[in-house]
Amino acid sequence: MRRLGGCGSDAAVTASDPHPPDEQYDTSLFESGKPDLDRWFHEHALSVEVCRAGRTFVWQIDGRMVAYCTIAAHLLVRDDLPRSLGRGNPAQIPAVLLARLALDKALQGQGLGGVLLAEALGRVVDATRTVGARFLIVDAIDESATGFYVKYGFRSIPGTIAG
Repeated sequence: MRRLGGCGSDAAVTASDPHPPDEQYDTSLFESGKPDLDRWFHEHALSVEVCRAGRTFVWQIDGRMVAYCTIAAHLLVRDDLPRSLGRGNPAQIPAVLLARLALDKALQGQGLGGVLLAEALGRVVDATRTVGARFLIVDAIDESATGFYVKYGFRSIPGTIAG
């Protein structure tokens, strides 16, 4: 368990170990403001976890789920990347995919989105100490999400949905 804090936040937010949705957390009240992210969590997080296609990390306050992220292994094809990114890499490039990142609407605007992202990135760094990866890919759900990631130094790749 890890304790998180954001700029101006008084909330005691605790990050759990990787944990799919189950009775341990009250997920019924979770609403990120992005119905696709909420629906994905409720309909797919468990199956993704069970088949080990990704790992979902849940954050909670007093047993109520308030945020989650899902991280997975990924593979890029060098020829699909702009030359400046692909040059010097093998034909297939190992990467990590930050597939989902969502914060409850009640906590948005308190700096916790950046804290949640930092926590997710910390988990990626920990994983890459054991398994190599050249890139971190983010699956930004819309322009607003793209702006969030760009604010934290991510770049859009030309020729992709967000690029």
